[in-house]
Amino acid sequence: MNRITYTRLSIMMFVQFFIWGGWYVTLGTFLGNNLGANDGQIGMAFSTQSWGAIIAPFIVGLIADRYFNAERILGIIHIIGAILMFQMAKADVFQSFYPYALIYMILYMPTLALVNSVAFRQMDDPSRDFSKIRVWGTIGWIVAGLVISFVFSWDSPVSIKEGMLKNTFLMVAVASAALGLFSFTLPSTPPVVSRDKRSSIGDILGLDALNLLKDRNFLIFFVSSVLICIPLAFYYQNTNPFLSEIGVSNPTGKMTIGQMSEVLFMLLLPVFLKRFGIKITLLIGMVAWALRYVLFAYGNADELVFMLLIGIGLHGICYDFFFVSGQIFTDSKAGEKFKSSAQGLITLATYGLGMLIGFWIAGQISTAYVTGDEHNWKMIWYYPGVFALIVLVVFSILFKNEEVSYE
Repeated sequence: MNRITYTRLSIMMFVQFFIWGGWYVTLGTFLGNNLGANDGQIGMAFSTQSWGAIIAPFIVGLIADRYFNAERILGIIHIIGAILMFQMAKADVFQSFYPYALIYMILYMPTLALVNSVAFRQMDDPSRDFSKIRVWGTIGWIVAGLVISFVFSWDSPVSIKEGMLKNTFLMVAVASAALGLFSFTLPSTPPVVSRDKRSSIGDILGLDALNLLKDRNFLIFFVSSVLICIPLAFYYQNTNPFLSEIGVSNPTGKMTIGQMSEVLFMLLLPVFLKRFGIKITLLIGMVAWALRYVLFAYGNADELVFMLLIGIGLHGICYDFFFVSGQIFTDSKAGEKFKSSAQGLITLATYGLGMLIGFWIAGQISTAYVTGDEHNWKMIWYYPGVFALIVLVVFSILFKNEEVSYE
């Protein structure tokens, strides 16, 4: 892959995740403060990601993979996304905001597969090249948070009261339109599946990989993956409103510590897998989930703010050591025949089913512990912490360690 192609693909990844990080992190704070949404409605808004993850395989499998070049459909989706983002910025009540958010995420989630498809098709050695390009996506997410907090201060208490967080949608609309136009200049990535080839619903959703559930270890991992997404949903949905409500300055910028740690622990992951094995690595990830919520429950915006920052910094361990190592474990169990379908199945189960349940539960619990405009955050954070601990204990007892390839 030449330098020009590398640069173009890196820009694509940077803007792709700048778009997601530019509005999704502050969504709960915006909805609660500017649209008067309750916690249940905020949970509904976040669950649009899950509905998008459930529907995405149909868009990619039935349309993108057989009828259109990936870079062209990527461009069209992001241009439509820019229009939807503009409409979300104009919404003044949750009822008018939600339909645009739902349509947007149904369209956005397939673009995660499309940017990967465009990137992989240009690589001579994906195992060597992909991480160098994908890391620019994480950098894009980080830059979005830093811009919101430290360049424009849209998440400061004064700016939130003035409704400045709506500008995040306008910023993302501009970025989305730019990526949409830029996508048409990306390397040609034509369909690889014949439009005459028939694909069943099971093929598209990866259901042929259900045979892997006959393996006891994989079944335990699969169920644990779905369940651990419930604490994950609490983090995505509640962290920014929590930090803003208790008075932490520049909350969105501080949350980028999580993405920074994600880059670091991604580099350390192969070392842990080789030295400790898959079981211990997965358990470390689950311990981090439980520890994070203890830190959130007892930290504050003053002398104990370091506890909150450590909790955010644990994101790299939480995500990389469980979800990324889990993808590696899934790949090792699937074999050549089921590699793609197994990854599709685990994505559908976690980001689809698991987080859909998680966002609903997070909304219900947050609603139960709110009085007026203030939440009892200590009680709210107990729930995901205890739940992660229960999953950890059950997993540690039932899952048997085994050798996996970490390359």
